[in-house]
Amino acid sequence: MNLQVIHDSKGNPTGVFIPMQDWKRLKKRYTELAGYEVEEPTKEQLISELKEAIQELKEIEQGTKLARPLADLLNEL
Repeated sequence: MNLQVIHDSKGNPTGVFIPMQDWKRLKKRYTELAGYEVEEPTKEQLISELKEAIQELKEIEQGTKLARPLADLLNEL
């Protein structure tokens, strides 16, 4: 397995890059690893979410919707 350690600007290790071939082998052996993968959203999903966010901002500006606390928004991420 050819792992690459990723470092921040201060030289501290922050992560590991696992080649796809090795990742697939690991997932076969340890099936619970598949639960850690996150699917990338499609372009259509991103556009839809942006449109919803813009609509929500318009409603807040018009006073028809209350703004949410920043902590709530960040927790969604």
